[in-house]
Amino acid sequence: MLTAMLAIRLLLAAVFLLAGLAKLANRNGSRQALIDFGIPGILASPLGILLPLAELAVAAALLPVASAWFGAVGAVSLLLLFILGIAINLALGRSPNCRCFGQLSSTPVGWSTLSRNAGLAAIAGFVVWRRENPGPSVVGWVGDLGTAQRVLLVCGVAALALLAGQVGLLLQILRQQGRLLLRFDALEARLASGGMVNQPTQVPVAPTMGLPVGSPAPGFRLKGLRGESLTLEALLAASKPLLLLFSHPNCGPCQALMSEMHDWQRDYAAKLNVAIVSEGSARANRLKATEHALTQVLLQKKREVAEAYQAYGTPGAVLVHPDGSIASSVAQGADAVRALVVQAAGLAMPAVPVSVPVAPGNGRGAGAMTSAPAVRLGQEAPPLSFPDLNGKTVALSSFRGGSTLLLFWNPGCGFCQQMLNDLRAWELNPPPEAPRLLVISTGSTEDNRAMGLRSPIVLDHNSQAGTALGAGGTHMAVLLDAKGRVASEVVAGAQSVLQLARVELKEQRAASWPSR
Repeated sequence: MLTAMLAIRLLLAAVFLLAGLAKLANRNGSRQALIDFGIPGILASPLGILLPLAELAVAAALLPVASAWFGAVGAVSLLLLFILGIAINLALGRSPNCRCFGQLSSTPVGWSTLSRNAGLAAIAGFVVWRRENPGPSVVGWVGDLGTAQRVLLVCGVAALALLAGQVGLLLQILRQQGRLLLRFDALEARLASGGMVNQPTQVPVAPTMGLPVGSPAPGFRLKGLRGESLTLEALLAASKPLLLLFSHPNCGPCQALMSEMHDWQRDYAAKLNVAIVSEGSARANRLKATEHALTQVLLQKKREVAEAYQAYGTPGAVLVHPDGSIASSVAQGADAVRALVVQAAGLAMPAVPVSVPVAPGNGRGAGAMTSAPAVRLGQEAPPLSFPDLNGKTVALSSFRGGSTLLLFWNPGCGFCQQMLNDLRAWELNPPPEAPRLLVISTGSTEDNRAMGLRSPIVLDHNSQAGTALGAGGTHMAVLLDAKGRVASEVVAGAQSVLQLARVELKEQRAASWPSR
């Protein structure tokens, strides 16, 4: 029993030590987590420091025998506070991200989070109950071990440390891969828009992706997240075009689209039936569906439905005519999916097959759809206006008189979330002559408030500004001068956006346009 008590104390100390250190290493994330849980912003900053310090104090107190009982009382108190906060948010239908271990883990809270904290509170309560005999001291216990036992202990601790390091390295590699993919996409777009991509006189036409337009759509029967069974025929029963979105809960570009998927399902319900065909576990998909309020999420066992439709990557999408025939090629990639949705929902269902819009410069050749040219350098930005988070209409022209950085944003975009802490730091300490920031965002009012940004945020669910200024996604930005003229190219990615936020306008003016 005494050894078991020591093991419990060591476990609790390790949990609180890891949680405290991780929160201190990501103070902005800890502050945002408190705001997400409903703590007022004025209290979130001091609590974001006090909470991890309290966790470290609990971890330190649990080790010596003399203070073990006090450490256990502190552990129970903190865990009960966590349980109360999680239970209140779940009761209100909210699932904020639990940053219990800082950047090491950030997932929406659920009943499993509540159960985990309840289990830790129970074993901490057991130490409180055993006040008279909380187990041996750590130093004394190690001193009583034989030489072979000490060697095994050292090897076990080293193995755990190595495993933790490998897990951390894997997480960093995955994050870096996402950032690299975004930078590659931004580089391709900038090269294409700047005319730096060498295009031969005869552009080879790549084979169309997906099944032939007009051919019968493959049937399927898939389980939904609640155990319901849905077929292709059931999804077409409403006599509306069906958009099948192929996704994966761990796919970075898919996560960036998920809040938009919610908007499509809500805003285009009268014209278009949007169903998400996903891979991965039911639990992972349920978490994402809850976080983004998605409906009609269907689970394929592996990739059998996607392969039947010849969709070999995520995100991808295909349109099915109400008569059950294929109405489009497979749109592959976030931008192509967005373009297909816009065409399918914005126009009446055509009698002829729908061609999938393709961004310029990707080598697809004939059949590519082109959009209206964006505003060029030196031209005046269009007279746009948007509602802010309080419902008040804000005109873009009201920001004249100083340079303004327009940031195209989506609070549900994974890449935007990775940039959020840098953006908050920029707001707290803007460089000299930095432009004002206007965040042009999608998503709900609540999600945008929860970001805790000081800069004005306006809502542009139809992407009017992005379409007019040539920003095809998030997180992208463009600079306007004091007269409301476009003063930079559209840039994409956190690094490029932050660099543009630090550039003095006078450095670009000569290269942008002749003086008027």
